[in-house]
Parts: sequence; structure tokens; C-alpha cells
Amino acid sequence: MLSNTPSRKIAGLAAGLVLGGPLVAQPGLAHAAAPVIKWKPCPADDPLEGKVLKGLECGTLSVPLDHTRPAGRRITLALTRAKHTGRRYRGAVLLNRGGPGAHGRDLPALFRRAMPKKLGASYDWIGFDPRGVGASKPSLVCDESYLNPGGARADTLPRTPAEEDAWKARAKKYADDCAKKYRDVLPYLGTRHWVGDMEAIRRALRRDRINFFGFSYGSYLGAAYATSHPHRVRRMVLDSVVRPSGTWYANNLDQNVAFEKRIQAFFRWIAEHHDTYGLGTTAARVERTYYKVRAELARKPLDGKVGPSELDDVFLTDGYSNLQWSTHAWALSDYVVRDDPKALAGLWHPPGRLGQNNYAMYLATECRDAPWPRDWSIWSRDARRLYSAGNRFETWSNTWYNAPCAYWPVEGGPRPAIGSPRPRILLVQASEDAATPYPGALETHRLFPASRLVVQRGGGNHGISLSGDVCVDKAVLAYLRDGTLPADREGPDRTCRAPASPRPKPKPAPKKDAKPSRGVPAASTGIPAEAVIPPTA
Repeated sequence: MLSNTPSRKIAGLAAGLVLGGPLVAQPGLAHAAAPVIKWKPCPADDPLEGKVLKGLECGTLSVPLDHTRPAGRRITLALTRAKHTGRRYRGAVLLNRGGPGAHGRDLPALFRRAMPKKLGASYDWIGFDPRGVGASKPSLVCDESYLNPGGARADTLPRTPAEEDAWKARAKKYADDCAKKYRDVLPYLGTRHWVGDMEAIRRALRRDRINFFGFSYGSYLGAAYATSHPHRVRRMVLDSVVRPSGTWYANNLDQNVAFEKRIQAFFRWIAEHHDTYGLGTTAARVERTYYKVRAELARKPLDGKVGPSELDDVFLTDGYSNLQWSTHAWALSDYVVRDDPKALAGLWHPPGRLGQNNYAMYLATECRDAPWPRDWSIWSRDARRLYSAGNRFETWSNTWYNAPCAYWPVEGGPRPAIGSPRPRILLVQASEDAATPYPGALETHRLFPASRLVVQRGGGNHGISLSGDVCVDKAVLAYLRDGTLPADREGPDRTCRAPASPRPKPKPAPKKDAKPSRGVPAASTGIPAEAVIPPTA
């Protein structure tokens, strides 16, 4: 569950397969044959993104559904651009926020704001909705009742075999609905095809080499592209790095352990500020308070819509980032101390169409990229083992989040080989990241021996570049400015100390007209955009 993020992952570039190989052998011919992206101002109010694309240029690109059959059926990618305005031009940067399946057309505006003005003006920042996502066509949405049954979902913790069987049936129903709607498309919705799309975008942009900035799953996509097209990589930043050998089933099991550590860190923080929130003076007491509230919502969901599963979804974001720790602690405090449920109920918004689409494409990518167990007893055994070992916060919700992969109509795999001696990649990683645990960055660093690794020691946020850590940002900006990488040495090439935990913020004022999120529900796919790129650098 990368995106579970929320906001989760990828694999699937067949070893040795170079997508679009014949077209890149002769750059002149490749550019002559490649289509051109025709840019025009984005609409003032985009149907999916609203007003966030204002000031950007929009375009589309036709690509083959199957890159090994360029004359066959074609699909359409939707892209955006923040065009360079500076006197110096450093090239184009493709941007990916992860997921897999997360939308990306809004990213150029976020990056341009986050960058120092002169540096930001020297690049073309290119956002795109990957195939199957958002404004790209076709755009997939499967059984919407799985994430949003019209009220509170069943508790993700199955207490009886019948409850587990009911969840299995829901997961199979979701996979069956995807098969019914998109059977002809699903075989072509994995990372290997996204790599082919990236290469098609490079050719359409008329660039001999491309820059790339990817978070979370985007780190795996970038690594797959750098493996397949090492000679086409100029500068590449991979933040919050996926472990290639764990895609995807094993990585999800690792997340269950890592998120337990992060939620405990959040509970300790609440306990340290007991005088503010009144939820307990130790992490253990705060934890008991949380699960007491969870049990109450299981008996009587708030407004019939916020039950234990929705509560976990909301607080899962606190494992990804500490940006909302104070807001969520206040909501829990209102419910427990003041008997006021309004703030807690207001934190949950069911996914809209874009959120449903992001989830469908999360599964369409992960289920296709790598093999998954088809015997449910393996899933059940692993979930019970981890839960019994004390990893209770994320284990079962993550299990059901990925469960459709047990019934997916297209077999997954083979898992690709990842790694290349050539690309000089910058890897950025927080040591306590739960969504992409630290060993993933170490493994990728070994697989790309020319790479350099910047580690934020003690940091637990998922996506740390350009978020205000001067040490991390200095390394990232130097690399983007002139290709400078930290000096090569054993282990991490640069270690930064994580910023201090946030201080409690004043109690938020009630929101009278809160709008549903455009993206995925908090606990369903991966990286919240606001956690990755803040409004200011």
C-alpha cells in the first residue's frame, strides 16, 4: 500500500527488454518519427483538477497500447507543462508522485513554486497522468462499492471466518468487475508499459536525454526506466525508495511492521503533549484510547459513515507524514474529552471519481507487475502472524487493500531485474519511512553503483525533498543545478538530521463547507501531494 498513502507500488520490466528499442537506436530517425505534443493553455477550471492547472500548458500524446506493436491500438496520455522562462535551459523534467496510479498533471505548478526562482525557470516541468489514470484515456474505475459502499465499510479486522469470507468475496467482486470492464486493457497496465510511455514522451519532447523526479512508486518507475534506458537519463532524483526485490507482496508485509512503529511514534507524541490533548500520558494509554474509540465506532459509526475502517484510513496518513498530527490529535481529543464528534467525522471524505480511478490503477499496476499468492491461506496466515506479533494498526487494512490481487484476471510478473552501472542517480530517504522502509534505498543504491544516497536520519515522513530540510534540499538543489552529487563513501553519502517533531498547533476552527478530496482516501493510496511539495520552498 504505497499510496495508502495511502496514499502503494511496482515491478514488471522484463529483464533485458528495452521498450521502443528500434526507435532509439538512431536519434535522428526517432525524432522524425515521433509525434509532437501540441501545447495550449490549460482550462481555467479542469474537470478533474479544478483550478490547480491554471497557468500551465496542457497537451496529449498518442502512444501504443502495446509498445511491442507500435502499429496496433493506441491510447492517449494527458500531460501538462510549466515551460522554462529563464535564459539558461537545463532540459525537461518528468514528474511522478507515486501511487502507483496517482495523478500528476498538477505537479509542474507545485515544483515551480517549490524551486528557487532562477533554477525553477531553467527547466520545463512536465506532469502527466500515466496510462489509465485521470485525464488519460481510457481511465479506469472499477466496483466503487469496495471503497465506498454508501456508508461505513465493514471492519477490516475479521473476527470470525465468516467476516473474512465476506471480505474475500468483496475483493473478488472488485477484481471481477475490472475484468468485465477492461479485460482488453489490463494486460498492458504495468510498469513496463509506463516505462515505454516515458520513452515515448522523451521522444515527443525532442530530448536526447530526460530528467526525472519521482516519489515512492515513482522511485521504482524511475529505476526501471534507468535500467531499460540508462543512456537516456540525464538527472534523476528518487525520493522514498521502493525495495525492488520485495515487489509487491513482501513489501506490503514490511509496511505492516513499519507503520506500526510510525503510529506508535504518533501516540508517543500525543502523550508528550497530554496537557494539550488530554488523551494519556504514555503511548500505551493513548493507544488504548484510540482502540476504545475504534470499538465504539464499530458499534455505532459516526453519521452512519465513519466506522473503524474509516478511522484507520484517516490516521494512516499520520504514518506517512507528521503534517496533520496536531489536527488529528485535536479531533480525537474533541471526541474523547469533550464528547464532540464533529471534527472526527469531518476528517473522512469518501473517494470521488479520481480517487476511485487512482485505486483501480494502483491495483492494475501492482497486480500485474509481480507475482502474488493465489492461495488465500497464504494471505490469511501472514496477516494473522503479523497481527499477533503486535502489528495491529495496518496489517488487516493493508491486506484488504491489496486483496483483489489474489483474484486479478491477469497473472503478475515476471519481476524485472533492476540496476545499471551508468546512471548517476540521487537517492533521498528518511530512515524511519514506513511506506518505503530504509532497506529499499540501500538495495537500490547497491544496484546503481554510480548513485548517491542522502539519508535523513530519524525522519519518518514519506517524501522529504523540498520540504524545508536545509541539509536534504541543499543536496537536491545542487544536483538539479549542475549535476553535483555528494562525495562517494561507504554507506549513506550524506546524512542529515531530521527536523524536530512538530509542536501542537492551535485547535482548528470548524469547517463549514469542507469539500471532498480530489484524490484517494487517506488510507488507500500513498502520497498526499501536500506532504511532498509544500507551497513554498
